Amino acid sequence: MAKEKSIFTCNECGGTSPKWLGKCPSCAAWNTLVESSAVAESGVRNRFASLAGTAEVAVLADIEASDVDRTPTGHSELDRVLGGGIVQGGVVLIGGDPGIGKSTLLLQALDSLQRAGKKTLYVTGEESGAQVALRSRRLGLDRSQVSVLAEIQLEKILGALGAQQPDVAVIDSIQTVYSDQLTSAPGSVAQVRECAAHLTRAAKSAGVCIVLVGHVTKEGALAGPRVLEHMVDTVLYFEGDTHSQFRLVRAIKNRFGAVNEIGVFAMTEKGLKGVSNPSAIFLSQHAEPVPGSCVMVTLEGTRPLLVEIQALVDSGGPSPRRLSVGLDRDRLAMLLAVLHRHAGVACMDQDVFINAVGGVRIGEPAADLAVMLAISSSLRGKPLPKGFIAFGEVGLAGEVRPAPRGQERLREAAKLGFTQAIVPKANAPKKPMDGMAVHAVERVEEALQIVRSWG
Repeated sequence: MAKEKSIFTCNECGGTSPKWLGKCPSCAAWNTLVESSAVAESGVRNRFASLAGTAEVAVLADIEASDVDRTPTGHSELDRVLGGGIVQGGVVLIGGDPGIGKSTLLLQALDSLQRAGKKTLYVTGEESGAQVALRSRRLGLDRSQVSVLAEIQLEKILGALGAQQPDVAVIDSIQTVYSDQLTSAPGSVAQVRECAAHLTRAAKSAGVCIVLVGHVTKEGALAGPRVLEHMVDTVLYFEGDTHSQFRLVRAIKNRFGAVNEIGVFAMTEKGLKGVSNPSAIFLSQHAEPVPGSCVMVTLEGTRPLLVEIQALVDSGGPSPRRLSVGLDRDRLAMLLAVLHRHAGVACMDQDVFINAVGGVRIGEPAADLAVMLAISSSLRGKPLPKGFIAFGEVGLAGEVRPAPRGQERLREAAKLGFTQAIVPKANAPKKPMDGMAVHAVERVEEALQIVRSWG
């Protein structure tokens, strides 16, 4: 092996130093030197070699494009998030809170892939082999033939990948892996960046799919350098409360599929199981309609989901509170101003609380109309009719703007038994829908007048 030593490179000017200094000797910037390694001997391999093979310059139109081959993991919800399955040579980064189920899901997926004839390797840096075996028995995988390696040294992991030549490998977790080429501790920026680069290069050159498990910070972002997310092909986030039964896996980056796709899982005694009808999670089971509740249809990737929006308006005194869970709080303040100015519904002396049921986070503005109708319903103490949905973006002028793929939203609601809807005029179906009465509106006051006419 080539003899290597550590150097320190400035993030500002690119200058180097043989030892760490508080100030860069080249540009005099403070705290910009980051550890990396350099080959000390000449004539050795280039550790910064390209991840992909060098090719001739070609015209884009002349390059033959073909769909990538995907291998299903045996879990339909995970395949949905990945874009259909794992890809040969792909690198996946998955992060989430401690104990949310990352290792459980990946161990189940590896077992399914192994039973389908794929060669698998599970590299654990946080547990012993006995602990992984204990978990597999708890999940009902007593006779699992998944290969397990308890190791945190990068060079030994790369040696095992070369010797075993698996089709799929899991590194749990990237923050525990270290390289002898660097002197910093495992989990540092330099170690995470260096180890991830070597593993990515190994995946591309050998055609093995590598899944990296990443830790998250207390703010919920993936720990380590941001370059880690740029380096991999797919980034998945585990969402949900560890005290709740349900988990969401969201794709925020996917070079082989759609982004913002979600998979819904339920944590059971036998591990994570996919949920075939996730809309049932986000709808409360009220025996009778209650004030302050309105159902909307949101889009998560390619999947329409029905989510219940709940509002509670109560006397707030001189300093009313505005609290939003699962929706943007600043947008709530804007909607309250629009509601007052254009519909005559005043909440300036009221506490207003908004909640998206089931722990789902809604980022699209199509929830505006449902939020405003839920607030009006709570303030009036009058429930919306049973089997009612609404969606649409509301502008500052009080206009109701269309939501993307409105026809798909309506079809999903009709399939689940909803019979009435208030939607933007641009989203109204050209032909009447069987079993559903659709009311098209252009302004928010029109929507409120329709609701009030129902009593």
